[in-house]
Amino acid sequence: MATENKNLSEYDKDSIPNAKHLRFGIVVSQWNSNITEGLYHGAETALLDCGALASNIIRWNVPGSFELTFGCKKLIQQEKLDAVIAIGSVIQGETKHFDFVCSATAQGIKDLNVQMDIPVIFCVLTDNTMQQAIDRSGGKYGNKGSEAAIAAIKMAVLGK
Repeated sequence: MATENKNLSEYDKDSIPNAKHLRFGIVVSQWNSNITEGLYHGAETALLDCGALASNIIRWNVPGSFELTFGCKKLIQQEKLDAVIAIGSVIQGETKHFDFVCSATAQGIKDLNVQMDIPVIFCVLTDNTMQQAIDRSGGKYGNKGSEAAIAAIKMAVLGK
């Protein structure tokens, strides 16, 4: 497993640009909220740690991961932002629904990166079990939300 020997929360703060003058949008899926709230907390904490102002972090909620693409698009259209983080969690079930939601969400976020003029960071866990999601949203492997926040800072600066 790719994260087995990596703490997703670790970053070298000295190598991260200061985020003081950057504005971030975070769109959070309410489905599997015990996971997505952990991811949001990780992202927000890392942004603040790297200098972002709380007033420059805008959060929107959407019902599920499938709705992240539309939520991110509308947020970009309505706010002046430097980067957006799409936070979601899809956990494998007994049907193909998992495959369709994961594929559509990934493709939708990719499409926004091609169509829009600001980066949209994919912070959607696609795990086989709830335990895997817990381990990556503040558990034993750290927090993928922190990793997404660092990517958002780096990509926002790249786009300037």
